[in-house]
Amino acid sequence: MNEPLAERLRPKFLKDYVSQSHLVGNTGVLTKHIQQGLIPSIIFWGPPGTGKTTLANIIATETKRPFYALSAINSGVKDIRDVIEKAKQSGGLFTTKNPILFIDEIHRFSKSQQDSLLQAVEKGWVTLIGATTENPSFEVISALLSRCQVYILNAFDKNDLETLLIRAIKEDEYLIKKKIILKEIDALLHLSGGDARKLLNIFELIVNSFDEDDIIITNKAVLEKVQNNTVRYDKTGEQHYDIISAFIKSIRGSDPNAAVYWLARMVEGGEDVKFIARRMLILASEDIGNANPTALVIANNTFQAVSTIGYPESRIILSQCATYLACSPKSNASYMAIDNALNLVKNTGDLSVPLSIRNAPTKLMKELEYGKNYQYAHSYENNFVEQEFLPDEIKNSKLYDPGNNSRENVLREFLKQRWKDKYDY
Repeated sequence: MNEPLAERLRPKFLKDYVSQSHLVGNTGVLTKHIQQGLIPSIIFWGPPGTGKTTLANIIATETKRPFYALSAINSGVKDIRDVIEKAKQSGGLFTTKNPILFIDEIHRFSKSQQDSLLQAVEKGWVTLIGATTENPSFEVISALLSRCQVYILNAFDKNDLETLLIRAIKEDEYLIKKKIILKEIDALLHLSGGDARKLLNIFELIVNSFDEDDIIITNKAVLEKVQNNTVRYDKTGEQHYDIISAFIKSIRGSDPNAAVYWLARMVEGGEDVKFIARRMLILASEDIGNANPTALVIANNTFQAVSTIGYPESRIILSQCATYLACSPKSNASYMAIDNALNLVKNTGDLSVPLSIRNAPTKLMKELEYGKNYQYAHSYENNFVEQEFLPDEIKNSKLYDPGNNSRENVLREFLKQRWKDKYDY
């Protein structure tokens, strides 16, 4: 059978859809849209194999709308205009059930290609549904993004993946003829990485490797059979997240050799240079931070440079940045500080700003004692005077604890001198 298992099992109706209950559960926002027949233009953002394409097809089926699909990999402006013209002729101008235009990997469209969608979306000639594995804030132009709702799809959890395996055994016209026992599935779930399509493709590969119809799935059998069918790096998804994870962890672990190896794997696979540079930009702040503030500057310059240059020369710039970051001292103190602060905000709610540090631009505010007793730091020795900047309910909360490295030890000493009676530094 030539059609892959994942395609044979692709659900056609919402009742058969697995996972993403926050979107398509009984109270999910998309469930309500579908029931009402009012579908906004949408960007589905999530890892590979989380059902973005399937969900777009289901929306079209459930709302009985014409459905047009394009892939950003092999479509241009002319293709977009042709589809829009067909959509207009199919009734998009005269009915609330305007056609759905689905664009897979919309992040691969250039600015001009995305611009060509604006009028059709604005006028309601089509309802756009775009699918992307990349952050739409970076990859989708703001004018188009403002006209769409962004819905996040999550990697499938263990229960979702197990449900898919059981469904495959019980419902697939080919597998139902075999006697398959799922004795152990941990290896299958691990190899899938939360990607439903990958899970089903691996499962079919395992089943087809048995000569007999009585099949017992064990972790050992899965690992033995899959290791001989290793898939090369695929920028469209298969090893996309595994490789970038290895790359980031190598830099975080201060190993420039491993970092450039994983970088080479991505370069050889044609990975988007901006994706690589953006991840290093995040790491420069998350894992290095104030231990070496120059790391953020270099990472930002790298992002700007490769956005202009592209391959093949950008590989050199990426390598320079990766090796510099790997060789930098590490600290996640800034990262921990904002997480500590966010947890405090969630636990304590919207606390009032102390009156002394409120702005007082009007007479009424001054009469209400806004800004009263505020002490201007520059009027004191060393440009510092101890005062309270936090709400009373959480005063003396220490959220930033400098890391143990030469640069942040200087910061720690500075804070210790200033706040010796308030915070324990």
